[in-house]
Amino acid sequence: MRKAKPKKRVILPDPVFNDQKVSKFVNHLMYDGKKSVSYKIFYDALDIVKGKTQDEGKEPLDIWKEALDKITPQVEVKSRRIGGATFQVPTEIRPDRKTSISMKNLINFARKRAGKSMAEKLAAEILDAYHEQGGAYKRKEDLHRMAEANRAFAHFRF
Repeated sequence: MRKAKPKKRVILPDPVFNDQKVSKFVNHLMYDGKKSVSYKIFYDALDIVKGKTQDEGKEPLDIWKEALDKITPQVEVKSRRIGGATFQVPTEIRPDRKTSISMKNLINFARKRAGKSMAEKLAAEILDAYHEQGGAYKRKEDLHRMAEANRAFAHFRF
């Protein structure tokens, strides 16, 4: 690279839980710079999660973090062209990219769900991910399965 790497921006923690991970998630959730709307959606979703999991005795933020951990992929496949053929080469993912992928998957599959409000759809997807089911969890499993199937090409890693 010719230029120096750009500096990482510092993300301020959210006002309620004082957590940077929440702010990152809300930034992924945001449309058209409407951060207050996305904060409201996220906090409403956590309230719904709290209402549905009162008997477990866990905080909704902990459930959300555990759900994110369960849908975080460890490996992905990248296309690599060698000698005219294109191979799907399994590679490990950087830690910051792992969290970003899991957050985006959770949000995208929540948006695709059928439901009344985004908060309800997000809460349902969080609970499904927590119980190791739903679209985001299936996406992680498919990614791992594809990497396992193409393990023979791992020596083409770059």
